[in-house]
Amino acid sequence: ARMTRAAVEAKIPLVYVNRHPDTRELPAGVVTVASNDIEAGQLQMRFLAEKLGGKGNVVIIKGDLAQNATHDRTEGVKQVLKDYPGIRIVEEQSGEWTRNKGMDLTSNWLLAGIPFDAIIANNDEMAIGAAMALQQAGKTKGEIPVVGIDGLPDGLAAIKRGQLAASVFQDPKAQSSKAVDVALKLIKGEPVEPEIWVPFKLITPDQVALFEQNFN
Repeated sequence: ARMTRAAVEAKIPLVYVNRHPDTRELPAGVVTVASNDIEAGQLQMRFLAEKLGGKGNVVIIKGDLAQNATHDRTEGVKQVLKDYPGIRIVEEQSGEWTRNKGMDLTSNWLLAGIPFDAIIANNDEMAIGAAMALQQAGKTKGEIPVVGIDGLPDGLAAIKRGQLAASVFQDPKAQSSKAVDVALKLIKGEPVEPEIWVPFKLITPDQVALFEQNFN
């Protein structure tokens, strides 16, 4: 809010990229270019609900609890679950966006004998950690599907290896180019929407090659 206020007072156009300020209503001259994190969680859960045949137990590995992305991605999962009364969340804890924490949480749940059929992680790093813990516990690849979010090279490689069942792609190139376009419009005084949303996309194993092109 402080940055927004300073930009408005100085009459300098401001474009937020890949984040939405806490103030939901943005003043004139301030724009956010981002992806709607609720949509990412919805894509994850719809994919898994189909894979599980509409029934089973899931665990959620959340990001940093202080961040909007964590809240919204998890909220997206829970919105979809309203349509699937046969699927229950049996555990949800923060893995703080890291691979190690994702691995530790999953190991702890396995040791505690918590029954779960799938893992949803708020990002790929935690998802990869979870998959590593499953492997260490002697689970075969894909026995307990794991899904993440980001679709960066590490995540794509993990899908190829069969560690992750799917991920959700957040398009950094599209966000960047739209941010530049909107900044130029603001400078010229042209009208712009205060919020520009770049859609997330589900990545399944058969589409990995397509998404790898974003990083070539």
